[in-house]
Amino acid sequence: MTSQPRFRHTALALLVGAALLAGCSDKQAPAQAMGPLPVTTLEMQPQSVPSSIEVMAQTEGARETEVRARVGGILVKRFYQEGDTVKAGQPLFQIDRAPYEIALAEAKARAEQTEREMNRLHKLADAKAISQKDYDDARSNNAMAQAALRQAELNLSWTTVTAPVSGVSARAVRSEGNLIGTANDNSLLTSIYQTNPMWVRFSLGESDLAKLPGGRVTEKQISGVELVLPNGQIYDQPGKLNFVASNIDTTLGTQALRAEFANPTQQLLPGQFVRVRLLTGMRDGVFLVPQSAVLQTEQGTLLMTATPDNKVAPRPVQAGEWRGKDWVILGGLQAGDRVIVDNLMKLKPGAPIAPHAPGQPPAGAPAQGGAPAAKAEAPKADTAATDKPAAQDSAAPAKKD
Repeated sequence: MTSQPRFRHTALALLVGAALLAGCSDKQAPAQAMGPLPVTTLEMQPQSVPSSIEVMAQTEGARETEVRARVGGILVKRFYQEGDTVKAGQPLFQIDRAPYEIALAEAKARAEQTEREMNRLHKLADAKAISQKDYDDARSNNAMAQAALRQAELNLSWTTVTAPVSGVSARAVRSEGNLIGTANDNSLLTSIYQTNPMWVRFSLGESDLAKLPGGRVTEKQISGVELVLPNGQIYDQPGKLNFVASNIDTTLGTQALRAEFANPTQQLLPGQFVRVRLLTGMRDGVFLVPQSAVLQTEQGTLLMTATPDNKVAPRPVQAGEWRGKDWVILGGLQAGDRVIVDNLMKLKPGAPIAPHAPGQPPAGAPAQGGAPAAKAEAPKADTAATDKPAAQDSAAPAKKD
C-alpha cells in the first residue's frame, strides 16, 4: 500500500515535466521560425531631372513706401482700415486744418496788399515820379508775398495725408490725438507695400556658386526661377531675376540676388520666409531616392541596397539636392540596383532580407488561415498525445498493487 503514493507522485512529476518541455518548445518555435527581415525595395532607373540650386529667401514688396507728414499738428482722423488695399491719392490721415487755414488767410491778405502797392508804384515809375529802385522793391515784395501764399496753400493741402502709391497698407504708427512733427522720428504715419509684383531677396554662398560654371550667376545659366512655399508646394507663378549683385559681400562671402514674381491674388505677403529654386538646366543619368532612405554618417552619405542573393549591402553615394520628397543621387548607383527604403534601423551589413516592391507582401509570406498556421499547432497536439500514454503507463502498476 505504501508504494501506491510513490507511483502517484512519479506520475504527477512526469506530467509536470512534459508540460514544461512543451511550453519551452513553444517559446523556442518562433525564434527558430524567424527568417529574413521583410524590407521594401525600389529598383533604380536613371532619370533626367532639372538641375537646381535651392536657398532660403524672404519676400518684400516691389515698393515699400513710407507715408510721412509734411506739416506738423494734431492728428485728428484716420480714413483707412489698417491692412486694406489703398490707391494712390487716397486720403489716409487728417491733421488739424485750423492753424493752416488762418495762415493761408494771412498770406492771401499780404499778397493782395503787395500786389496793389506794386500796381500803384508802377504808374508813378512810368511818370518818373519815383525812383526805379522803389518800384523794383515793390515788385520783389509782391513776388515774396505771392510765394508765401503758395506755400500756405500747400501747407493746408498737406494736412490731408494721401497715399503716394497703390498697395497694401500697414498698421498706423500714430493714432488720433498724437502731435505730429516733421522730424524724421516723428513724421512717420504708416507704410504701403506694393505686393504685385512681389520681390524675393536671397543670397548664394560659395558652395552654391561652385555648382555654376565659372562660379558666377549669369542670365544664360539660369533657365528659370521657382518659389517653394512654406507648405512645400511650388508657387504657380514663374519668376525671373531682376537683380544680381556685381560683388561678393566681404563679411558673409555671399552674392546677393533678387527675383520677381507676379502676385495677382495676394497669396504672397511681405516678409514671408520661402525658398527660391534656381533652375540651371537638365541633369541626365541621376537617380531619385526617398529622403527617408538616405543615411548621413561620419563617413558620408549611405544607402542600404539588396544584393542579388538578398542580403544587406551598404552603398556610399554622392547626393545632390532635394527634388520634392526625393533626394537626387549623382553617383554611386547603377541601373537595376535595389535600394531599401524601410526598416533601416534593423538592418545589418550582410544580414538576409526578404525584399518586396512597394505595396506587395514579402516573398514567401504565409497566406491568411493557410497551412503554416496549422503546422504551428501540430507540435502541441503531438506532445499531448505522447504525454497521455506516459501518464497511463506510470499509473498502471498502482492499479496492480
